[in-house]
Amino acid sequence: MTRNHLTPLLAVLAVGAATLTGCGSSQVPPGPARAADLGSSQPAAPSGGTGPALVSGTAKSNNSAEGTGDWAVRNGGVATGSAQESAQRWTQLTASKVGKLDPVVVNGAGLTLYRFDRDSNQPPVSNCDGVCAETWPPVTVAPGGKIFVAGVKKEDVGTILRRDGTRQVTIKGWAVYRFAKDAKPGDTLGQGVGGTWFGVTPVGGKAGVPGGEQPTPDASPAPPATSAVFFDDPTFGDGAGSQGVAGTGCRNLDRPGAASSVAAPGSLKIWAGKDCTGRSQVINGDVADLGTVGFDNAVVSVRLG
Repeated sequence: MTRNHLTPLLAVLAVGAATLTGCGSSQVPPGPARAADLGSSQPAAPSGGTGPALVSGTAKSNNSAEGTGDWAVRNGGVATGSAQESAQRWTQLTASKVGKLDPVVVNGAGLTLYRFDRDSNQPPVSNCDGVCAETWPPVTVAPGGKIFVAGVKKEDVGTILRRDGTRQVTIKGWAVYRFAKDAKPGDTLGQGVGGTWFGVTPVGGKAGVPGGEQPTPDASPAPPATSAVFFDDPTFGDGAGSQGVAGTGCRNLDRPGAASSVAAPGSLKIWAGKDCTGRSQVINGDVADLGTVGFDNAVVSVRLG
């Protein structure tokens, strides 16, 4: 074999050796180098496609199968084997309040989600692998899976490729994790660990930190919604039930006067009377507490499209 033929082969072998050397540690090379190795962040697909689909509402309101997605590891820990495969079918990002963390994002099992200061969001990079990822399981989703969102803007959600080939969910470019020791809804045992781990807010900021980035009202107009999910509980809670509407024009709710929050992929108009009559209010997407617009337990009908 000539020298010209050997040169490309040697280059490939060198890259492979360098990659294998880095996989065993919990810390990886700086963001730009890793982004070059694994590819840049990708937005999640708004619907269908090869990437995960973004769906308004929650897993429960969209009739997800029991034991799948976030429900495969309801009590924390790390999913393995068939449970891991099932867990990657879907994940949920819901803006919520957990203790003093308000707002903070939780998953479909109500477990608190976190971000890591040693990661980067420009470019989006995860620096938690190996032993680190056992303590802080990354939130991952299969390419054909779903990401349910309520209180988190679809345009702020994406994925990055990890060393093991899985796709990790990001919010505003920040990789999202669970804490393995959080075993039930309301646990925030990962908050402040090492001075680098914090609950993640719906806009990718650090929850519970003075000066941490918090959501701000979005005054920009949103496209008209053709669907919406109304929750009986505030902050998109599933406990007391939910109801969905879809289509265009005026729609009466099946259970009027029960909604305390709403998830919608755009703007819509809610009414206090049947057939879109009486007092009304235009809302611009998700509303975690309809009481803030004077409509807690007061929505009777809605105009879509």
